[in-house]
Amino acid sequence: MIRRSSLGTLLAAVALLAVGCGSVRTPVDPAPVHDVREPAPASVGGADTSGGGSSSPDCDTRSLSPSSGISAGSTMATIKQRGRLVVGVDQTTYLFGFLNPATGEFEGFDIDIVKQIASALFGDWHNHVQFKAIPSSARESMLSSGQVDVVVRTYSITCDRLKKVNFSSVYYQAGQRVLVEKNSGFTGLNDLRGKKVCAAKASTSLKTLSQSPMRPVPVSVNNWSDCLVMLQQGQVDAVSTDDVILAGMARQDPNLEVVGDRFTQENYGVGIPKGHEDMVRYVNYVLDNVRNGSAWRESYNTWLLSQLGPASPPPVSYQS
Repeated sequence: MIRRSSLGTLLAAVALLAVGCGSVRTPVDPAPVHDVREPAPASVGGADTSGGGSSSPDCDTRSLSPSSGISAGSTMATIKQRGRLVVGVDQTTYLFGFLNPATGEFEGFDIDIVKQIASALFGDWHNHVQFKAIPSSARESMLSSGQVDVVVRTYSITCDRLKKVNFSSVYYQAGQRVLVEKNSGFTGLNDLRGKKVCAAKASTSLKTLSQSPMRPVPVSVNNWSDCLVMLQQGQVDAVSTDDVILAGMARQDPNLEVVGDRFTQENYGVGIPKGHEDMVRYVNYVLDNVRNGSAWRESYNTWLLSQLGPASPPPVSYQS
């Protein structure tokens, strides 16, 4: 019997081919594409200690105040002289960060944020962005090793992560929910006691599942697209993560639906290496313009309005 597939599976499978003949004006460094029949490596049960959940809920997660200044010898001056911004992104999350197989271009809400940062720095984002497709679990290591300048990849700001990297101000607020097969009978996390629920490694979603009093069985994989395939093949009973990610999966596969209320609040920020405070302030200057102008709403309406309904930019305050 041939198992049904989805646009999400096709995106992951075709992405590598599209990159090979992609446009010269948009350098791409694709992540490895695994065999979708066996999402690997997968881990069943237990907490992921590398996850981003906060062990210090009272920490100050506010970012530094914005500044448009670019001084000689600063991080931003170095990037501008290099001529390109190197960004860690997702290539598998439909609507937020995905590689369009028809064009070979990255698209989505997160990608629009990248374009705004590059356009502010260079005057235009074309020819000035190098996308590196990375899994959730590699976000901190890519930043700390200097392989990317920033990470824009549904990256929740948490106290634990702030010990390792810096974050911009909040540019999007999401919340964790559950994705299941239609007519499964599951209406939310409360129905999933003892059931296998998939989430990405090193994600706040996985840690939330492992700590839930409902006691689902967490199943972790490298990318959210692997979770989608596992759900379609009956290897797990549900997928649980931020509603924006689940909305993309449900849009790809009409046999799936998002159920239940939000049970977390996830504040997305741009990940920035420690020691690059000038970059934090510059990115916050760009994000202020995005939230206060038309760019945020235009991007939201393009990618998310039809799935999640009307929304507004998140409120922001700064440390100093």
